[in-house]
Amino acid sequence: MLSLLSQNIRYPVKAQELNIQGMVVLRFIVNKTGEISDVVILRSVAPSLDEEAVRVVKTMPKWIPGKQAGKPVAVYYTIPVQFTIRN
Repeated sequence: MLSLLSQNIRYPVKAQELNIQGMVVLRFIVNKTGEISDVVILRSVAPSLDEEAVRVVKTMPKWIPGKQAGKPVAVYYTIPVQFTIRN
């Protein structure tokens, strides 16, 4: 999952120019059908980086839903999305 995110991140040009780096922390729900919903920013860095992190998480393919007592259930996940400018 993290490699999928890192491969699809498009570092915002303005953030690069201003040397803005950091870790955006997101929470989302994987619902009973494996779809991602309710993406929320728990720790912000800058609006442009936050928006890009949310965009990439929303493009992830379906997940295998969590199960409880053998039945699919919605599950919260929290993930960090690191933005680092490489020279």
